[in-house]
Amino acid sequence: MRLLSPTLSTIRLDASMSGQDDLHQHEAAYSKAARTAATWLWIVGIVISTAGLSPAAAQTNLAPPSPVPSIGIPDAYPPGYGNQPLPSPNNEFGQPSVSPPGISSSNFNSGGTLVSVPGELQSLLSSGGVPSSVAQLRLMETQQTKVSKLADSCTVSVQIGPAQGCGVIITESGFILTAAHVAMRPNKLAMVTMSDGRTVRATTLGMNRNVDAGLMKIEPNQNGGRPWPHASLGTSKDLVAGMWCIATGHPGGYDPERSTVTRVGRILRVREGAIETDCALIGGDSGGPLFDLSGRLIAVHSRIGNDVAENLHVPIDFYGTSWDRMRQNDAWGFLPGFRPVLGVTGSPSLTRAVIEIVRTGSPAEEAGMQVGDIIEQFGDVVISDFASLKSAVADTMPGERVSVWLNRSNDRIRVSVEVGRAD
Repeated sequence: MRLLSPTLSTIRLDASMSGQDDLHQHEAAYSKAARTAATWLWIVGIVISTAGLSPAAAQTNLAPPSPVPSIGIPDAYPPGYGNQPLPSPNNEFGQPSVSPPGISSSNFNSGGTLVSVPGELQSLLSSGGVPSSVAQLRLMETQQTKVSKLADSCTVSVQIGPAQGCGVIITESGFILTAAHVAMRPNKLAMVTMSDGRTVRATTLGMNRNVDAGLMKIEPNQNGGRPWPHASLGTSKDLVAGMWCIATGHPGGYDPERSTVTRVGRILRVREGAIETDCALIGGDSGGPLFDLSGRLIAVHSRIGNDVAENLHVPIDFYGTSWDRMRQNDAWGFLPGFRPVLGVTGSPSLTRAVIEIVRTGSPAEEAGMQVGDIIEQFGDVVISDFASLKSAVADTMPGERVSVWLNRSNDRIRVSVEVGRAD
C-alpha cells in the first residue's frame, strides 16, 4: 500500500504493506459484480472528465458575478453537516424526484454541489446495485455529469514545497479538507490551484493522523470579497458496500490541458476509519473529494493498495468529530503502518539530544549520523532534548526529506535524512 502524495520524483512515499491482509479480503462474488458493473459503465462512456469543458464553463461555479461581504471563519463544523437536504424537482421523465427518508428539500443550499436525484436513481443512491436498464444507465450518466461539473469548482490542487496533493473546499470562507499526509503539519504555506488555473495561498491547520484527515484554510482577501465555491457536506454513517460514488482530483498534479479528472465507481467496503472503493486513484489524488450520486461529500481520498481497485478514503464524519481540534492547529496520532522513524536513541534525562545508538539500516545511519552527535535542529524545529526530537519526528511523514543540523566535535554540520516508516 502507498500514500497517494506527496508524489514528485524527489519524494516517494511508496511503501509495501504486506501485513495489511484485511484490505484484500473482498468477497469474490461481490468483487466480480462490482468490476463487471464498472466495466459496463466504462464501455458506455460513463467515466467522465471535465477536461472537455470550455474555460468559461469551468469557471461557471467559481464565484457569483457581484461582490458580497467577506465571509467570517466559523468556529464550529460547517452548518448542515450530515444533513444536507435534496431538492425535489421533476425528473427528466416528468415524474417527481423522491428524497431519501429523513432528508428534506426545504433548506436546500444551492451554493454547493448538491443536485436533485431522479426517482429512478433513488435505490442506486441509497443502496447501490447495478442499473436495471439502458435508460437507467443513461440517466445515471447524466446525474454523474451534473455532480462532476459542480465538483470541478471546489476540487483543488495543493502544493506544499515539492509535494503535490489535492483538497476540497467546504465553506464559503475557504476551509479545505485534505489528507493529513498532504497537509504534513500545521502552519505550513500551501499553494492552492483552482480548476481555472488561478493559484491562491492557504495555511495548513490541524490533522487527525489516525485516519489521515487534514485541514487547511485559504488566506483572506484573495477572492474579491466573494465566497469560495464549496462542496455540500454529506455523512458517512449510512454508507454501505455497493453504493455508487464519484471521485474527483488532479492525478499527477494540476494540468491546465485537462483540469479536474472524474472517476466513477462503487464502495467495496466500509470499515472503521476508512471507506474502500474501486474508483481508480493515482499519485497526486490524495486529499481530493468523494461524492455520492446527489453531490454530497462523503469522504476524502487517502491512499491506495496494491491493486487499482483498492482505494482508501477518509469518511467525512471524522472531519466533524475532529473539527475543533484541527481548527485549533492540533495534530495527533499516526496513520496505521506509517509511523515516522529516524532510528536513533538517547538519554531522556540529558538537556541535549546526544545520540547514543544509531540503528543499523535506519534513516539516520543512511544519512551519516554517528554516535556522539548532538542533534540541534530537525527541519525548522530547534531541538533541545530527545523529547523535542521525538515530537519533531512525529510531525513528519514517512518519505519526507528533512535537513538535520548536528554538533559533531564542536563542528556544526548538516545532513539530509529521508524519514522512515514503522508498521
